[in-house]
Amino acid sequence: MKQTRDYTGILSSVFAIVLGLIVGLIILFLSNSRQAIPGFITILTGAFTHGAKGVGQVFYYATPIILTGLSVGFAFKTGLFNIGTPGQFIMGGFGAVYVGILWTSLGPAHWVTALVASAVMGSLWGLVPGLLKAYFNVNEVIASIMMNYIGMYLVNWVVKSYKPLFNNLRNESRNVAATANIPKMGLDKIFPGSSVNGGILIAILVVLVIWVLLNKTTFGYELRAVGFNRDASKYAGINEKKSIILSMMIAGAIAGLAGGLLYLAGTGKHIEVKDVLASEGFTGISVALLGLSNPIGILFSGIFIAYLTAGGFYLQLFEFSTEIIDIIVAVIIYFSAFALMVKTFIAKVQKQKGGNKS
Repeated sequence: MKQTRDYTGILSSVFAIVLGLIVGLIILFLSNSRQAIPGFITILTGAFTHGAKGVGQVFYYATPIILTGLSVGFAFKTGLFNIGTPGQFIMGGFGAVYVGILWTSLGPAHWVTALVASAVMGSLWGLVPGLLKAYFNVNEVIASIMMNYIGMYLVNWVVKSYKPLFNNLRNESRNVAATANIPKMGLDKIFPGSSVNGGILIAILVVLVIWVLLNKTTFGYELRAVGFNRDASKYAGINEKKSIILSMMIAGAIAGLAGGLLYLAGTGKHIEVKDVLASEGFTGISVALLGLSNPIGILFSGIFIAYLTAGGFYLQLFEFSTEIIDIIVAVIIYFSAFALMVKTFIAKVQKQKGGNKS
């Protein structure tokens, strides 16, 4: 039965992707019928336009959204909806940038310390909704949304007010020290000319750790049990308040680490002082939905969405707007939700048939 459900889940995601691409093709035809087919082929193959460099760029774009997606997926597996990833992401990014700019005496340990700081800041930002949920039963969606805006405005204020961090000519944070940049770890030789670095390897490692944690440990079982039925878990002797708090902290740490991996990538990415929530956080929700909240599925869905994004940049060659990619991704997510409903219905039917046979 379990194998059938997993197989159905994969089919549901493929179904959503195919329908999303079809809708995208229709939009291209409505926009410019003569260039629709070349434009669609560009979406599918654009990431390979520059060979290994293009592939490296896909991995670079995928790195932060894999982790923000994993943050959402992990929380969902434990019965929580972490929509606070934008706030956790920017707080993690701030922690990394702060250490990267000011703690310059750490030498080779500089970038590692900065990444640890990003995870710690993200976990602290996940702690507040966790505490409110555990002790006061405050809906974590509402609490985490408010934390998004508090985090955004707080980071903007601190960066702009603290001169060692702020580049007033560009209205953004200063460059981190060279020792704070994540090493390439040999990927610059495999994907020459691209922005990819060891961050993608760290992201994959985190995915594997979370998969093991959820599926192969007692702690992960307790987290999932509390998410499935909080009262029954409490009756079974599980500290449900502790599990909720730790779940949100772990989810926050993952999203915070995503911010650290982006701002320490050595690509000139800075914290811009503007009143806009981090898009990587919301993209993570899409990645988690498409990956069915499975850590391995999230890894591949993050790479897929990054692949579409990379291909979409070349749409401008055919006078199409790059926002078409956003429409395609949005349609894919809507169909993912629909496909998930179909998957649940099929699973119920199969369960009923199994019960009747027994």
